Amino acid sequence: MVKTADILKEILKEVPADKISDACFEGANIVLYTKDEGFFLDNKGIIKETVDKFKKRIELRPDPSICMKQEKAEKEIRTIIAEEAGIAQIIFDAQRSQVVIEAEKPGLAIGKQGELLREIRAKTLWVPVIRRTPAIRSKIIEGIRSVLYQESDYRRKFLDRTGHRIYDGWIREKKHEWVRISFLGGAREVGRSCLFLQTPESRIIIDCGVNVASEEDAYPFLEAPEFNIKELDAVIISHAHMDHIGFVPYLFKFGYRGPVYMTPPTRDVGSLLLLDYIKIAKSENKDPIFETEDVKEMVKHTITLDYEEVTDITPDVRITLYNAGHIIGSAEVHMHIANGLHNIVYTGDMKYGRTGLLEAANTQFPRVETLIMESTYGGKDNILPPQHEADAMLKNIIIETVKRGGKILMPTLGSGRAQEVMIMLEQMMKNKEIEPIPVYIDGLVWDITAINTAYPEYLNSNVRKQIFHRDENPFLAPCFKHVGSQKERTQVIEETGACVIVATSGMLVGGPSVEYLKRLAEHERNSLIFTCYQGEGSLGRRILNGEREIIFKEGQKQNVIPIKMEVHRLEITAHSDRRQLVNFAFKCNPRPKKIIVNHGEASRCLDLSSSLHKLNRVETVAPRNLDVLRVK
Repeated sequence: MVKTADILKEILKEVPADKISDACFEGANIVLYTKDEGFFLDNKGIIKETVDKFKKRIELRPDPSICMKQEKAEKEIRTIIAEEAGIAQIIFDAQRSQVVIEAEKPGLAIGKQGELLREIRAKTLWVPVIRRTPAIRSKIIEGIRSVLYQESDYRRKFLDRTGHRIYDGWIREKKHEWVRISFLGGAREVGRSCLFLQTPESRIIIDCGVNVASEEDAYPFLEAPEFNIKELDAVIISHAHMDHIGFVPYLFKFGYRGPVYMTPPTRDVGSLLLLDYIKIAKSENKDPIFETEDVKEMVKHTITLDYEEVTDITPDVRITLYNAGHIIGSAEVHMHIANGLHNIVYTGDMKYGRTGLLEAANTQFPRVETLIMESTYGGKDNILPPQHEADAMLKNIIIETVKRGGKILMPTLGSGRAQEVMIMLEQMMKNKEIEPIPVYIDGLVWDITAINTAYPEYLNSNVRKQIFHRDENPFLAPCFKHVGSQKERTQVIEETGACVIVATSGMLVGGPSVEYLKRLAEHERNSLIFTCYQGEGSLGRRILNGEREIIFKEGQKQNVIPIKMEVHRLEITAHSDRRQLVNFAFKCNPRPKKIIVNHGEASRCLDLSSSLHKLNRVETVAPRNLDVLRVK
């Protein structure tokens, strides 16, 4: 392994000595700064040749001292980019000599073959970065960008420090090569997913969630003897659901200051859900396990990766994220360990089938010896109906409820399921399969939908095209009404007629969906439709299992509410069912030598593990929490 000082020295040997004013790391990437205007605008192919030689991402930027003054640069940019591009805002990241230009039509801001970007570079000596303005304003995206710009100086030092950890070489003594995984949560259960990967050199957490449906078994087993937060090198998050990201701020509360890797949508949706988790705890007079400042620390230390972007995260681990098809930004994590010693794919939650919102999960990898896959719907009886049957069932429930003058309550997960439901409803009304009725969007659903419109490249090709044409954007259909206050919520319940209410949380464990349930449950004309997995112990699971009297505490009083509304279960899951899971394992290329099954109720994990062993003639195992497996 090349030492940091050596790799920078070797790179600088390839570049004219008088041209570079500074050289540093941004994570695994190397950034060179120059005060020479001519060299910045045309380096005669020297940087490309250096990249080809070292096989590392190297970027040349202007030294901040030669960049045009910000006020003047903004005027110049607005002159260069046509008004039709719809520039929303221009933000300067002075520490990194970058200017972020947010535009409604990014193509018009970029110009043919990037000609406008080249003109901005030449005239202002800033590096332009074009971002799409979300079709729906997102306060969380604005807040995250604000934090990153305010902490720009800290971020530069943090990213440089991360690069040193990657390139400085081994800090632990290496006698033998081995790879082992501890299961600190999510083994033979759904909730609190947490894996701990160890090599002779690296200590990495993959997902770190909470079980929102349980008070007794809510958090990962971080007290396991092999885990020491002071030795933790990196955290990787597959997606933004709370059972995968919900415990990450707790790591920062207890002093972790290393990198967290995830996709940009996962960072944004995850931050929103984490802040809501704090809000719900406080509204229930509970002490949250972490505070807003801990979420902010997570954002400051997040390094975002796009799908199929390869990066080193420690001296002996390199990762690539691939589409998992579960929710926006959800990722399968491919880990390349010790220069080809072993390759692991962790699916996180995944959907091996194209949906109304997303493309199917990826099955093609450069190498894979061990596959770690979920089994939420892995039992032999977990065969879900085809999409057209789910559509027909939803249509019939809506038609019958509307006839009765009732309201339809659909508790949903804010990310993924809610947007799938919105697309289904919009299509039914567009095709005149159901009469137009208002669809009220409450809780986090609207904010997360805004994030979906900010990252259309993560959605399937149909929705992406619709979002690019504002008039066709399914999320902006006139049937959708945003509910943003308690007053508006009361109006929906008391003053409106037949309607659909899409609200979080999906398991009825806090959030506005519970408030709607309290007010709508006693009326037989109304309908309750569950659209997502109901965790053990959750109110949703209890109702599905037949409970028809629910006790709610209000201060010192206890109110008993009978459930007289119709209860339906509609399988619009963002998980693969039994058939898709088996197909995924079979289609995984190359074929893994070992399959580890987790993230499912015990019977489903064991059943899927046994079936995959018989069908694929491959070694399988369904570990329990606190089990440690040596995979190499």
